[in-house]
Amino acid sequence: MVNTMEQQKSCQDCYQKHDCQKVYGQLGRSDGSSIVLRVIIAFLLPIVIFIIFLAISEKIFSGFGISERFQPILSFSLSLLVTFIYLLFAKFLDKRLGRKIKFNRSI
Repeated sequence: MVNTMEQQKSCQDCYQKHDCQKVYGQLGRSDGSSIVLRVIIAFLLPIVIFIIFLAISEKIFSGFGISERFQPILSFSLSLLVTFIYLLFAKFLDKRLGRKIKFNRSI
């Protein structure tokens, strides 16, 4: 409550207080969709996929009798390739589904 009172006092002397109120009012009324799912798909899932495929490929390559010097390089490369393929697929899906969803970008 004290912070609000101090803020109101500082806004009274500001020559842009009407513009600030207008901007904050418009931001509060924005009807934008949540981006949580897109953030998970774009940032969290690639990391998880990379780690999972790194562990899986380590076990696979250890069973083939490949030299221990090359196992980490091959595992890393395979995990990187799978993650890259996932990112391409996610980008393709986002473009396909993004055209059907229209966002209101006017503020």
